[in-house]
Amino acid sequence: MSRMPNNFIDLTVTSPPYDNLRTYNGYDFDFESIVKELFRVTKKGGVVVWVVGDATINGSETGTSFRQALYFKEIGFNLFDTMIYYKSGMPFPEATRYNPMFEYMFIVSKGKTKTINLLTDKKNKYYGDKVARENSQRQIDGSILENTSWKKDKSKKIKKYGIRDNIWYYSTGRGNSSEDKIAFQHPAQFPEQLAADHIYSWSNKSDLIYDPMAGSGTTIKMAHLLERNWIGSEISADYCQIAEKRIKPYLMQQRLAL
Repeated sequence: MSRMPNNFIDLTVTSPPYDNLRTYNGYDFDFESIVKELFRVTKKGGVVVWVVGDATINGSETGTSFRQALYFKEIGFNLFDTMIYYKSGMPFPEATRYNPMFEYMFIVSKGKTKTINLLTDKKNKYYGDKVARENSQRQIDGSILENTSWKKDKSKKIKKYGIRDNIWYYSTGRGNSSEDKIAFQHPAQFPEQLAADHIYSWSNKSDLIYDPMAGSGTTIKMAHLLERNWIGSEISADYCQIAEKRIKPYLMQQRLAL
């Protein structure tokens, strides 16, 4: 990132090392320096998607994820949303607490978020029914604000699909996160669909997408398939080779199409 100009990146989608849960070839993770550089290179209105979880040590979660989210705010980012990545599997069953099935997805923005393409794929239970007058909001002073949709058009009906909630469910593991077998040579990768959903939500075609810890190349692959420009950084030469081999067939397909 030190070679990038200021206000350069539209969207970052990344997942840092989680405490001591993985060794990542023995490399250190300089969190504060990385986040400061992300703030510098992110465009005004740009977004960083930070997918992170916590280790449990001596019966206590580290809370690293929360400290990281607060540090983003401390250096000037807005904490736009705290989302949940709910997984189909877990690293191991628990005997003394409920099974760990989720990670955090912190959505932070540099100022007011400039691009918001909300996914509308949640099937509405009451599809086809009229928008009810009772569907209103209680105000801070205790009064009730009428549903504006009902006031504008009292015959308005509920759509088949609505905006997705901020808890996203994905099947994980071999054959689910990706069909690219080479991706699983990396010790931890998030699902391709997770990356694609965030890229669609917070960017437009031809925007510049970045992953400073590119790992097996999930973010850059999905950015490429969604017609975004992309940059991936990775300190491990082994992981760079995995990402390069993984993305190469898709680059070749594009050349053949042209």
